[in-house]
Amino acid sequence: MNTRHLLPLMLALALAGCASVGPDYQVPAESASLRPGAQTSFVQARETAYRQEAVPGHWWRLYADPVLDGLVEKALAANTDLRVASANLERAQAALRETQAQQQPTIGVNASPTFGHASGLQQLQPGIDPPNHWSYSTGASVSYQLDLFGQIRRAVEASTGDAQAAQAAYDATRVTVAAETARAYANMCAAGMQLASAQHSVQVQKESLDAVSRLQQAGRGTTLDVTRARSQLEQLQANLPPFQAQQRTALYRLAALTGQTPSEISPALLQCASAPRLTETIPVGDGAELLRRRPDIRQAERALAASTARIGVATADLYPKITLGLSAASGGPATMFGDRGTFSWSVGPLISWTIPNTGAAQARIAEAEANTKAAAARFDATVLNALRETESALVVYARQLDRDTALRAARDQSAEAASQARRLFQYGKTDYLTVLDAERTLATNESALAASQAELSSDQIALFLALGGGWEK
Repeated sequence: MNTRHLLPLMLALALAGCASVGPDYQVPAESASLRPGAQTSFVQARETAYRQEAVPGHWWRLYADPVLDGLVEKALAANTDLRVASANLERAQAALRETQAQQQPTIGVNASPTFGHASGLQQLQPGIDPPNHWSYSTGASVSYQLDLFGQIRRAVEASTGDAQAAQAAYDATRVTVAAETARAYANMCAAGMQLASAQHSVQVQKESLDAVSRLQQAGRGTTLDVTRARSQLEQLQANLPPFQAQQRTALYRLAALTGQTPSEISPALLQCASAPRLTETIPVGDGAELLRRRPDIRQAERALAASTARIGVATADLYPKITLGLSAASGGPATMFGDRGTFSWSVGPLISWTIPNTGAAQARIAEAEANTKAAAARFDATVLNALRETESALVVYARQLDRDTALRAARDQSAEAASQARRLFQYGKTDYLTVLDAERTLATNESALAASQAELSSDQIALFLALGGGWEK
């Protein structure tokens, strides 16, 4: 082949890669993530319960609870939702490799040995039965699509965005799994704490019932006092089963999160009777760190990048596609294998172009542009939702701290009042109805305080979940 015949092909190859149709991706200038209000300190972080430090990746270790650490690590290793997210990530990465393969030449090889003969009629010898013989046909081809308008490059960009979004989705699942495991553990321990508080109230009421019964037998009390005391005891005992059920429910939730059946998880975990709670100020960082840290924001941003690249993929359909091809073949009787006359070859471009009817391509472009607008809106919504969740979690936890302080003071006052009422009753200075009312108030306040402490643990975990900690390897 004359060298000058290759010049047009070499020029086309040189031009390949010089242009990419469609918009180049960048975060939209009007994006919510670029607003000054999204980059600054949190409004509610001015509370004394918080400090302006980066959120630690393994935030659950702030509780200094080895049991919680072990449960979270086990969940991150065996959780079924994480296994699904991992498989989705592998699929996206495989799709990316498949798209990248389009940038490489395609090589094909074929071989077909046969035995037999054509009919005599086909050989223009009617009535003759030709002899059988071996024949063969072999060939090889190389083809390469010139990416003159960047369609393949845009497709690679889109697949890359999909793979990165899948990675972010996996990271988001890690955040959720860590938080849900900590929440289930906190719920179990909080139920144990509330159960212990309720059992203490039952024990105190039993002692009160014994005292009233002795006074009634000594002629200093009435049957009505004994009946009232027994009724209060039954009411307090009725509070125990729900807490026991909450304990078991949370334990079985832990089993599912850590990839175990209910019979496999250790029942020794039920001995926990103190909800995990931080006593130090919580590191929360600022809005700029939140936008970098939360995987769901990264997932939405990468999905927007992929949608933008697909506009270029669709736009490239308006232009011709050129594929360079080179093929060589050999075929004939087996006895002539390798003879010069059995060889053939060809080289040349294949040009395909749908004109003038571009309506379908224009429709695909419009569809891609609409998908990109929707992806941009979802990105903004994700950013705004992340800021809303964080500010809400900050204020809920701060106000719950205030409520807990007030409930603790109320519990202490009611405990003092109940103690005074019991002493006055023993000395005959008041009736048992006063004691009963004081005991009920104490039991109510103790139950409210235990519920508040459980809520504090849950609010702390909700805050760490909103802050997006826990996905870092």
